[in-house]
Amino acid sequence: MDRGPGGRDPLRLATRGSPLARWQATRVAGLLGAALDGVRCELVVVQTTGDRLADVPVGRLGGQGAFVAEVEGAVLAGRADLAVHSAKDLRPVPPEGLVLAAVPERGDPRDALVGAGLAALAPGARVATGSARRRAQLAWLRPDLTFVELRGNIATRLRRGEEEGAAVVAVAALDRLGLAGRMAEALDPRLVLPQVAQGALAVECRAEDEELRRLAGAIDDPVAHRAVAAERAFLASLGGGCTLPVGALATPSGRPGAPSDGAGADGGLVLDGVLASRDGRVLLRRRAEGDEPVELGRRLAADLVAHGGGVLEDWAPRSA
Repeated sequence: MDRGPGGRDPLRLATRGSPLARWQATRVAGLLGAALDGVRCELVVVQTTGDRLADVPVGRLGGQGAFVAEVEGAVLAGRADLAVHSAKDLRPVPPEGLVLAAVPERGDPRDALVGAGLAALAPGARVATGSARRRAQLAWLRPDLTFVELRGNIATRLRRGEEEGAAVVAVAALDRLGLAGRMAEALDPRLVLPQVAQGALAVECRAEDEELRRLAGAIDDPVAHRAVAAERAFLASLGGGCTLPVGALATPSGRPGAPSDGAGADGGLVLDGVLASRDGRVLLRRRAEGDEPVELGRRLAADLVAHGGGVLEDWAPRSA
């Protein structure tokens, strides 16, 4: 198969079928076309377990794998060349046979409230979110709030935000769908840390396919990739996915010799992490700094668990 620039066969990009997922895959196709002298791409739309069972809470579907397993399977089976995901949906460790080949330039990692901002919510207001991480951090800030389950596409989330007191969505999702004007408030990461790798895109390919790894690497943003690597190592060390009340955000450190403007690929990182109980009554936040992303993520995870008494389950009780 001639997949290089000017070749006859297009690169096949596996993606979910939602409007946001299609936007993301089309964005990656455009980046590849620009970086590889007009290489052609086509979308291979895959319906995932999470898409088919849109009314079932993510935790009951097995967490993050519900949104990526079938897309990854299309690549492993040879029906597609590359898989395009929201990086936050990836499992903490890639499945055997796949590699994270590229993380393009990252979008806004923050969470947003639609419907009403945090200070404008009345006492006892209802907030719609399916995320344990979002619930825990918002409950820490506003113990009076009540929470209702939320699944579905962005249109569903916007509607629920108007029906309830507010709903929580990713700023990047609103930006990418031209809906930023519906945002009531972008939540400062100093108050609410985002989900690991939120705002980033991820491009996976078969680990043994050196040609595809080279092609995908043409759109890799080293700064974004390092930040995502640190955050994913943090999550992997905690043994969790999107059902755990955990958040993290890595940014360039700004130390002498580090890329204060985000332009460098090898500078230091500052990693902020949060670990909370599901009810938000206990919330631990720690920060670490370092030059090696994976080591940094692991070190911060160990620090948080140590300060949580060393037993992770105590901070995420299933009964809460």
